[in-house]
Amino acid sequence: KIFLFLVETKAGGVSRQCLKGVMAAPQSQDYIQNKVNPILEGLVTQVLLERPEDPIPFMIRWLQKQIKDEDPEIVELRRQIAELKTQIAEAEARISRNGTGGPAAAGESNGAVEEDEEEEEEEEDDDDDDAEDLPPPPASYMQRGPRSSVSAEAYGEWNQKKEFTPPVHAKSDEVKARLKGVLEGSFLFQGLGGKDFESVIDAMKEHVLEPNTMIIKEGDDGEELYVIEEGVLDCYKKIKPDQDPIVVKTVNPGDVFGELALLYNCPRAASVSSRDKCVCWSLDRETFTHIVKDAAMKKRTKHEGFLEKVSLLETMDAYERSKVAEALRSEVRKAGELVVKQGEAGDMFYIVEEGTAVALRDFEDGEPPKEVKDYAAGDFFGELALLKDEPRAASVQAKSDLALLTLDRKAFKRLLGPLQAIMERTSQQYVNK
Repeated sequence: KIFLFLVETKAGGVSRQCLKGVMAAPQSQDYIQNKVNPILEGLVTQVLLERPEDPIPFMIRWLQKQIKDEDPEIVELRRQIAELKTQIAEAEARISRNGTGGPAAAGESNGAVEEDEEEEEEEEDDDDDDAEDLPPPPASYMQRGPRSSVSAEAYGEWNQKKEFTPPVHAKSDEVKARLKGVLEGSFLFQGLGGKDFESVIDAMKEHVLEPNTMIIKEGDDGEELYVIEEGVLDCYKKIKPDQDPIVVKTVNPGDVFGELALLYNCPRAASVSSRDKCVCWSLDRETFTHIVKDAAMKKRTKHEGFLEKVSLLETMDAYERSKVAEALRSEVRKAGELVVKQGEAGDMFYIVEEGTAVALRDFEDGEPPKEVKDYAAGDFFGELALLKDEPRAASVQAKSDLALLTLDRKAFKRLLGPLQAIMERTSQQYVNK
């Protein structure tokens, strides 16, 4: 651990032994694990990514920014979301191992609740390390009561997956086209194919909300998610029992809300109320589970399998690759189309999933660009602009129809920051040819 390394580096003789004794105490271990290490890991990561000439002022500014930016109430919400994500990942892993409907799956169901609770308690210390970019919890979080039960939908002999026919709410072609435009901008529906996409649109139900209408109440069971077409809504959460709820998030047109209750089978995490007149579309739990969630899980599984073959990610373990797979977005480009253009600002990192492309670089004005690198499935590009905050060093053009997986700047630095040295070596191909 970073903290232990720093202490042992500075301490010596008897003082080192004393410090080791203090740190061996359970209270010290918990404090280091939950309070100190997340801060130091975040600090060291940012220093290595930025590599400032004088690191001390940079480190001071970074620490001051954490104090200014991290409101304790927001921190608590982020911690709760991290817990939910960790638990659903564990549940999905167990389902994939035992959800074939055979004897193992049926036998496990008898003690599933007890085993899940034991595993959660045993792995709780690891949750803090697994959640990227999360600060330590405030004192109020450590004093809160037992958390609500969370589980994923499981299928086997004890819970057969039934034939499903999605509901149909009649809509005009104009409304369908309008709704399609809204859904295409939401990451939650990006894994849907043509027929599934049409089924989801048909199943969605329109809601027109007057100002100050509460559409979701914290603590209630959730049976729908909502997509906003028009208007703004505020999300309220009661942080302390003796205080009124506060606004923790504002959602706008194109945003999705209410999906956590459907994804994790848990009560509503916050109340949602319209700020002005709004138009929202709801999707019921059954349609979401059978179409949207299944499509998203299949897409993530496909991406995880593909990422195992990407040479850049060879040093990552399965969990780290799964986090990358969750953050990936898909893009399609036609043959001959420019994906990135030399000299432009870059905010996206690309991995080639299918097809081929070529990097073209202009070395002299008036001269045709030269080919400096070819790309095939498993290759990546766009990293140089993100690593060095510089314009694109070369253009990349699709040689054939191209399927791409992308990461935005924030996800790139958070998930692939440790691989910076490998990517910097690769980027020299743009300038050395």
